[in-house]
Amino acid sequence: MTTGRLPTGLIAVTSLLLLLLALGAALSHSFIQPGNLLNVLEQATDLAIVGLGQTVVVLTGGIDLSVGSLISLLAVLTSGLIDSDASMVLPVVAGVIVLGALLGAINGLTVVWLRVHPLIVTLGSGAVLQGITLLYAKGPVGGVPDGFDFLAYGRVLGLPVAGVAVLLVFVIAALLLRLTPFGRYVYAVGDDPVAASLMGLPRRRVLVVAYAVSGACSALAAIYLVARFGSGQPYTGANYTLASITPVVVGGTVLAGGRGGVMGTLLGAYLVAVLNNLLNFLDVSSQMQLVVQGLIIILAVSVVIDKRRVVA
Repeated sequence: MTTGRLPTGLIAVTSLLLLLLALGAALSHSFIQPGNLLNVLEQATDLAIVGLGQTVVVLTGGIDLSVGSLISLLAVLTSGLIDSDASMVLPVVAGVIVLGALLGAINGLTVVWLRVHPLIVTLGSGAVLQGITLLYAKGPVGGVPDGFDFLAYGRVLGLPVAGVAVLLVFVIAALLLRLTPFGRYVYAVGDDPVAASLMGLPRRRVLVVAYAVSGACSALAAIYLVARFGSGQPYTGANYTLASITPVVVGGTVLAGGRGGVMGTLLGAYLVAVLNNLLNFLDVSSQMQLVVQGLIIILAVSVVIDKRRVVA
């Protein structure tokens, strides 16, 4: 297990984040006002949550391309089953999280049993999940009761509840990955799966749990998006399949597995949120925003990627 590149990745993404903040401050005084920075913290919530699960999977040497479809399915189920009934909130939210973890675990089991590359497995399962979503909902489904939007927009002592909760979750996840046997197994499996198997590590179990974590994170992202928009739509998660990978690689986690960490992903999500916020301040068109974001991502990845593990 090798984790020597993690500090470099963290330093690089932190430097880029600070550079963007400095640029924003120079271009607009309003950009660095506490209110706007707290909004950025809040706006990074959904990408950070789904990126957390994606990071755990990537650290094992896998990838989860089903997250977008899973978010869409769980979003319409959340709003459809709650259907503005406050008494249904807790059981539905709990059930959706369990369902997300279960569907993620099925991805992991499929990878283990069929020995097919995770990219193929999750791409196929994503298509299946999106099809099920469209069978269930042709448009917005159900709704949420008053107060449910607190999960997305709530403030306590002036701080965004969602943003602070995500920060705490990432700290806990980082500690679990670094200090527990499971976390060490995740890095070992991603760094050298053959060696991990020869050492007797529970490689298959680690993979299944990693995909279950990704599924649970997709469920949390779906619940957050329903709270944010007031209902679930069949294409809610359409942009998250590839977007979830962006903070992972920008944060320094190597796609080959075994190197990186979730704190880099959190900073990567903040980087994307700050960039989007800055471009909005500058009144940049959505088309040009895509161009700028792509260039920033390429720059970030070129700085933090471990070139020794890239196969030409």
